[in-house]
Amino acid sequence: MANPRSVLLLGASGLIGGECLRVLQAHDGFGRIVVLTRRLLDQALLGPKVEQHVVNFEHLTSASKRFGVDQIICALGTTMKAAGSRRAFRTVDLLYPLTAAHLGVEKRVSHFLVVSALGADPRSLIFYSRIKGELEKALALLPYRSLTIARPSILVGKRDQPRTGERIAAGISFLTPPRIRPIDAADVAAAIVHQAWLDEPGRRVLETPELRLIAAAARSAPPVASTPQTSVA
Repeated sequence: MANPRSVLLLGASGLIGGECLRVLQAHDGFGRIVVLTRRLLDQALLGPKVEQHVVNFEHLTSASKRFGVDQIICALGTTMKAAGSRRAFRTVDLLYPLTAAHLGVEKRVSHFLVVSALGADPRSLIFYSRIKGELEKALALLPYRSLTIARPSILVGKRDQPRTGERIAAGISFLTPPRIRPIDAADVAAAIVHQAWLDEPGRRVLETPELRLIAAAARSAPPVASTPQTSVA
């Protein structure tokens, strides 16, 4: 491919972010993958297309030069248990992604793709859902040519620290409606990367049924490599 795309990935150490990293490396349409992490990832997971940079997310603006890419995929996220407080949760799930989005605007990034959650709503009485909704609302106000929001339901996948709730949900998934049925993190990642590749203008919100369909389409008919639609400063 003459002009492969460049993408910045946030959250590569997480479940969906790790899958995104794997899919991006295998995709011929992406030639440069910039990964920002708190700590070094296992080198065995990183191929020649990956540039890894350890950053302090509290001072993300100091890494602004790393945002000179075509697209940003943000898979940052934590849990209330891991965060330890509402304030810490808000910092990771709202402030970090929003800071990254603003840096992308400054660098003229064309497409921002973010992992949100089912039920995201800035008016929700549930703190988790409200924070996700606030992020979506704030992102929609930024001048990106393309904004892709993924709202997966409960995730299934191999975690370093398994979550009991997710295992239970997966076991009874056949009893639940498609919209709230658990989804494999690999499917979410495949759908996100495919949407990055399509790079269609406008704003889209993809929930579990749509994510599954896009992932299946991406795997059955890999896209033909072509020149990116946009360039960056």
